[in-house]
Amino acid sequence: MSSLDVSLVLAALAGATIPIGAVIAQAERIQPQWLEAELRHSVIAFGGGVLLAAVTLVLVPEGIRPLTWPWICLSFGGGGITFFLLDRAIERRGGTAAQLVAMLLDFIPEAMAVGAALASGREIGLLLVFLIGLQNLPEGFNAYREIMAHNQHSRQTVLTVFIALVGLGPIAAYLGHTFLASAPMPLAGVMLFAAGGIIYLTFEDIAPQAVLQGHWAPSLGAVAGFLLGIIAHVALLP
Repeated sequence: MSSLDVSLVLAALAGATIPIGAVIAQAERIQPQWLEAELRHSVIAFGGGVLLAAVTLVLVPEGIRPLTWPWICLSFGGGGITFFLLDRAIERRGGTAAQLVAMLLDFIPEAMAVGAALASGREIGLLLVFLIGLQNLPEGFNAYREIMAHNQHSRQTVLTVFIALVGLGPIAAYLGHTFLASAPMPLAGVMLFAAGGIIYLTFEDIAPQAVLQGHWAPSLGAVAGFLLGIIAHVALLP
């Protein structure tokens, strides 16, 4: 297989965890009731841990390498501000798809980075695929729960949309493979843009939702998510 074919397949596999997370989210009324709350908050925290691992182990180290500090500030700050503006716009419209939009805003640029990295034969692309797959699972879980909480669409309709979103991964990987592999500065900008958005998302949405008074499993879930990122970093990179 060519590097492009590998990029497309791996990006699709990473995106496939979005509908898997939605399927898992359909399991409701878990007994005892405290276990349902513990599971939901732990999944949210686990996703936050994985996102922070992606930022600290891949996106920021790779993003700052070829850029000067003004471009670093512009890219990273631009990501955070963009997520903020979209978050505000979604909230004004009822906020029913905030988690879904946030998931796509980090999935798409990360998939572009995967395509670019694998085109140049860099193992960092494999690590990023693993982290994307891990983070999409809880994000798909949370996005599905958020949409269904408003009872605006049937389960089948929402799940069909989530399955269709898998195709965005290969499309983004193709764009990254074709246009960013030989353009290190724009690629670095894309990575830092995603990192800035993830930091905003983590502290605006994920961390507050993960808190569960009198329980400590969610915090351990965040540790577990970050630890998996570290293990993958050690295993996949020389």
